[in-house]
Amino acid sequence: MRLGAAFLFASPLLAACAAAKEPETAEPVASSEVTGTLFVANKRGNTLSKIDLATGEEVLRLDSCTNPHELATSPDGKHVALACYGGTTVDIFQTDTLEKVRSIDMGANARPHGIVWHESGAIYVTAEGQQAIYKHPDPIPVDPRMMLKFMTGKQGSHMVAVAPDESAAWTTDLGSKTVTRINLKNSETISVTVGEEPEGISLAPDGSALWVSARGSNQAFELDPTTMEVRNTIDTGRFPLRLAIRPQGDVAVTSDLADGGLTVIDLATAKVVRSIAVSSPEEAEQRFQVTILWSDDGKRIYVAETASNTIAEVDYATGKVLRRLPAGDGGDGLAILP
Repeated sequence: MRLGAAFLFASPLLAACAAAKEPETAEPVASSEVTGTLFVANKRGNTLSKIDLATGEEVLRLDSCTNPHELATSPDGKHVALACYGGTTVDIFQTDTLEKVRSIDMGANARPHGIVWHESGAIYVTAEGQQAIYKHPDPIPVDPRMMLKFMTGKQGSHMVAVAPDESAAWTTDLGSKTVTRINLKNSETISVTVGEEPEGISLAPDGSALWVSARGSNQAFELDPTTMEVRNTIDTGRFPLRLAIRPQGDVAVTSDLADGGLTVIDLATAKVVRSIAVSSPEEAEQRFQVTILWSDDGKRIYVAETASNTIAEVDYATGKVLRRLPAGDGGDGLAILP
């Protein structure tokens, strides 16, 4: 099965896949080993979910915005920011009640998608329709006069990573088949062609390497984050939609949508060391796994299964799917609080 951009973003086909087999529903299952809260952006339901990881229960689900996608929690844990891909805003909610407290408008055709809530307190978000990223230095309270815009000049600037010292940001540009480095001090950019349809992106915790997955060519790439030179190219599973580096910085995993699995890459050797089956290739279209997220302790990986309205909780050490957590319609973006 060769999946391209038309497959991923064609909602009628996704609906047909989901309708062909009734999506499996998940019942809450408690765990004595996990605490914390998971937030899920439900892009078909236009809602935001809050899941208690100890009980496995969805404790809140409220209306959000049109086609919500990526999420990020604030450094103090009090707020969660939601990129409203079907509109022009980043909406900010309290993590305890999911009450919306701010809406930051970035103007016509913004299509916000990738989002990072930096340790500095600033929010960075891509504006795919404007070929740009924005920095919101102090989103609580928001002051539009402080909003900074950096142009990528590339089509489909979709996901974003930000340096720990905020010296640079990087985007994957689906339409242009590039990865772009933006100097946040002087707005200079460097763009390089990387595979087919690069989308997943993650910066090593120490800032020493930038990792990107290209879903159209079934590859992951290690780049020098300063020069943007490609250091290593690795074959992954099919359609690696996302890439996430473990908080400990030792491995990265790609979310291989067409296989229903994860490819694990050792970052020291730039070699694939194992694969993890979240579902079978035959189940892949009924699950349609997208976003992946590590727990802070690196023991678990959470995998959004958009077609079955579930979030798979995977034990990293064993590769076992521990639970499938219930979420809203079309769960996609994920964020976590320990």
